Amino acid sequence: MGSKRESFRSIKGTFDVLPEESSSDGNTIAGSPSWRHVESVVREVMDRYGVREIRTPIIEPTPLIARGVGQTTDIVSKEMFAFERGDTQYVLRPEVTAPVMRAYLQHNLGQQRAVQKLFYIGPCFRAERPQRGRYRQFHQFGAEYIGSANVRADAEVIALMTDVYAGLGIGDCTVRLNTLGDVDARPSFVSALQDYLAPHVSALSETSRRRLEQNPLRILDTKNPVERELLVDAPRLSSFISDDSRDRYDRLKEMLDALGVTFVEDPFLVRGLDYYTETAFELETAALEGAQTALAGGGRYDLLAEELGARQPVPATGFAAGIERLLLAMKAHDARTVTDARPDLFVVLAGDDAATWGVEFVHQLRRAGARCELDLSGRSVKAQMREANRTRSRFVIVVGSTETASGEGRVRSMETGEEQNVRLTVESVRKLLATS
Repeated sequence: MGSKRESFRSIKGTFDVLPEESSSDGNTIAGSPSWRHVESVVREVMDRYGVREIRTPIIEPTPLIARGVGQTTDIVSKEMFAFERGDTQYVLRPEVTAPVMRAYLQHNLGQQRAVQKLFYIGPCFRAERPQRGRYRQFHQFGAEYIGSANVRADAEVIALMTDVYAGLGIGDCTVRLNTLGDVDARPSFVSALQDYLAPHVSALSETSRRRLEQNPLRILDTKNPVERELLVDAPRLSSFISDDSRDRYDRLKEMLDALGVTFVEDPFLVRGLDYYTETAFELETAALEGAQTALAGGGRYDLLAEELGARQPVPATGFAAGIERLLLAMKAHDARTVTDARPDLFVVLAGDDAATWGVEFVHQLRRAGARCELDLSGRSVKAQMREANRTRSRFVIVVGSTETASGEGRVRSMETGEEQNVRLTVESVRKLLATS
């Protein structure tokens, strides 16, 4: 009796990126040409700003993430994919800022340049409930400016972020901006916020009641309408920050105005990670709904290096963005869609006698830089012509024994139907393709 044949599917919360647009668990997944387009625009903008690429492993030591992101954050407490092998604890990285700082410290990058401007593109992992635009394996890009305490670095990072989205055709974005002040301002504000919310604890959600004890700042980021209304009269962090922090924030706003970056001030913006100080920001678009409006976010994190074992603070600022959410925004904005490059020429083989010649000729054309296709299945001429149409080839040529014997053929434009005689040499065909 035979065993039952097992059928495998991708894990819930993950998806395959196919050559063409597809669907997964009710979500539309952009095809790989759109992903390559996004990545190419990110790289082009980063290059203009002089930001260089860094690639870190997708597995990191669990304590790195726990110390870097914060023990009381949702990421560490309930969203990490963690595992052990021997005596070592590992985690699939849920974000990339802490790994980049780890690499900066490990390789002494501060000795190579006073300010390291680094960017990354790659997958991250969080064990949260999958939903539209949010997955268990998702993809981020971002930039980290490490080594500068100057507010100019914050302004440039924000301008860089907005330029990426403008380059992708998402032009109605707004930057939400706040200052968290320095770390010395935090305890007094947290105490005042706890005192304010204590009489209203029964109105808080279970999550917010837990945060009230462990991480009160996160309550400011609530999306609960009742809690948002309750926070209207809550103490403002801006009332507790130092004069230096306030002056710094004012300079940042002046610089963003000068750069033409549109922003709104949001006193409730605190971001979700413990390592932020001073500047905090998010990029949002009205084209997406609900909790999906945020496209990117970041801020300054001068204390992260010490949390990861550095002997002294290392000033740093940066942002991170989700590619899945970005692709949703591109679709909502009807931004440029991308498909695979069209073949320049489809070679239709009429008979087995032309097969060997065709394989060799197409190989030579490809080496010369032309995008060429040919039939690999031995189908009829009619079926091959249909395939040429399906691939959107610019030109097609039918080659049989007559053409190989004479060394000449007729190339047809698939758009106009016009035909031209051409010698069957790489030089002649390449010239025709280049001038048509």
